[in-house]
Amino acid sequence: MNPTQRLHELGQSLWLDNITREMLGDGTLKRYIDELSITGLTSNPTIFDKAISGGDAYDEQIVDLHGRGVEPEQIFFELALADLRDAARMFEPTNDRTDGVDGWVSLEVSPLLADDAKATIAQVAELHHRADCNVFIKIPGTLAGREAIEESIFAGTPVNVTLLFSTEHYLGAAEAYMRGLERRIEAGLDPAVPSVASLFVSRWDVAVADQVTAELRNRLGVAVAERAYGAYRKLLDSERWQRLANQGARPQRLLFASTGTKDPDASDVLYVEALAAPFTVNTMPDKTLRAFAEHGEVGEPLAPDGGETDGVLAEFESAGVDVSELAARLQREGAEAFDASWNDLLQSIREKSRKLAAAG
Repeated sequence: MNPTQRLHELGQSLWLDNITREMLGDGTLKRYIDELSITGLTSNPTIFDKAISGGDAYDEQIVDLHGRGVEPEQIFFELALADLRDAARMFEPTNDRTDGVDGWVSLEVSPLLADDAKATIAQVAELHHRADCNVFIKIPGTLAGREAIEESIFAGTPVNVTLLFSTEHYLGAAEAYMRGLERRIEAGLDPAVPSVASLFVSRWDVAVADQVTAELRNRLGVAVAERAYGAYRKLLDSERWQRLANQGARPQRLLFASTGTKDPDASDVLYVEALAAPFTVNTMPDKTLRAFAEHGEVGEPLAPDGGETDGVLAEFESAGVDVSELAARLQREGAEAFDASWNDLLQSIREKSRKLAAAG
């Protein structure tokens, strides 16, 4: 049994944070599923930008859509939905076997709608309808995004809440999720609406790398994640959640995102080894997945109460790191980076459409 299989047996779902049309067609994703225990997949605009601009796999579809006058944003969604439907079919056996707990793919709404809840809600519904498969629609877990999360859950749409950086961000997303479920129960609707809450990890350590001692390097992201995990497990034990569970609701699982190591001097499986935890998901890029399969170690799982994380966070505060302020900054910068990635993606599609059209 390789390390990825052992981690899966511990109770953590391993998802791939990548998608390309090549990996769907050449058997790579199938091998990850069969040999490395991958049970889901996440995507984002940057991933699709690299996939679309990095080869000719999408050219024929781009030529067809551009020739019919389709705008770049809708070209992107057509390309992405085609890939995600293919990936979702590969995960259908997992989705069926786990009764919908696992076996999901994820697609992001336009980040340019982040401050417009009504427009986000409308696009979430549209994309879920068009996808017609086991797909989570990703909504940013900002203050503005919480209304869209609640309304989409109330509508019965599976949601991946993204751009979470702290326990407080996670609890805000969980509150929106539970309000949506409670409204469904009041309306006589089935409350079994799947969801995950994606906590970004590695960006914490990148942000403080130049302002902390060597002893504290690459420890903040894990500490923040441990604290969020403690809050997650506490919520699952709460009376409010137990009432929802008794009505048929399922937990919004905590998902550890951004778990590829950014520091070249640190272990390439740092965040995967440190964040082994049942009832959670870890989504990772190919490089990290393969590295963990080759030489990762599965140790003791995270403590349900978050362990000694408060002491570690106190060390960072003593070193001059305002953790709360940094969480807000990381979420703001993350939203800005998503906007930039989205614009880069659409520009890549425009340029490729023009070049292909000019080439006949």
